[in-house]
Amino acid sequence: MSFSKWIGAGLGWSFGGPIGAIIGLVLGSIIDSVSDSGTPLLGDWQTKQKNQPTYRRQAQPQTQPGDFEVSLLILASVVIKADGHQDQRELDFVRQQFVNMYGQERANKAFKLFKGINQQQIPVRQVCMQIQQMMDHASRLQLLHFLFGIAKADGMVTDPEVNQIHTISGYMGISSRDFESIKAMFYDSSDNAYKILEITKEATTDEIKAAYRKMAKKYHPDRVIHLGEAHQKGAVEKFRQVQEAYEKLQKERRF
Repeated sequence: MSFSKWIGAGLGWSFGGPIGAIIGLVLGSIIDSVSDSGTPLLGDWQTKQKNQPTYRRQAQPQTQPGDFEVSLLILASVVIKADGHQDQRELDFVRQQFVNMYGQERANKAFKLFKGINQQQIPVRQVCMQIQQMMDHASRLQLLHFLFGIAKADGMVTDPEVNQIHTISGYMGISSRDFESIKAMFYDSSDNAYKILEITKEATTDEIKAAYRKMAKKYHPDRVIHLGEAHQKGAVEKFRQVQEAYEKLQKERRF
């Protein structure tokens, strides 16, 4: 399958708005002029773009895997450059995550797209507003979790990276409580279990149990089943961390 057919097959709403503009520029710069059928590589993508309504005119659809992947690549580029330099470990993390999710061949195509995105100036606010408008809440939380994983790929999450992810989170319409919950999954401190469950140390046993039920439902892998099996792996990790936070408090509180 040619590069344009791969990317065109998976994308929906991102063909409108700022995300569509970014992808158009990247595909236009990729030197790969002939597809498997002998036609220009951009042909399939351009045809679909012309037939696709702009994102501003659409009601919110169910997030498609291709839309999630492109949003992830664009925001990953923003986070990697947040502290003023690109660490090779962060780039390797992005590549390895795609290998784990999609296999080597598809990961190579995704990373090729990522390198093109990484050379552009990203209009962060506009991109995130499009994601907020078109992507369901569970998928946006999954994006946030992945971005923190990238930031920590070099061993630590720097303040510029945290600030950038916080800005992205706000633009995507994610609450501060959800942001702090996911952020706590990447730090080791005595109160992380409370933060993950979105409660304080003053919470009663009944409040801890109620918080666990709420968070287990919010982060359950089935919430992103529409993104496909590949993206459920990340959701399973979030769900596991909620369970571990609850079990830690069970031991501490002896209930």
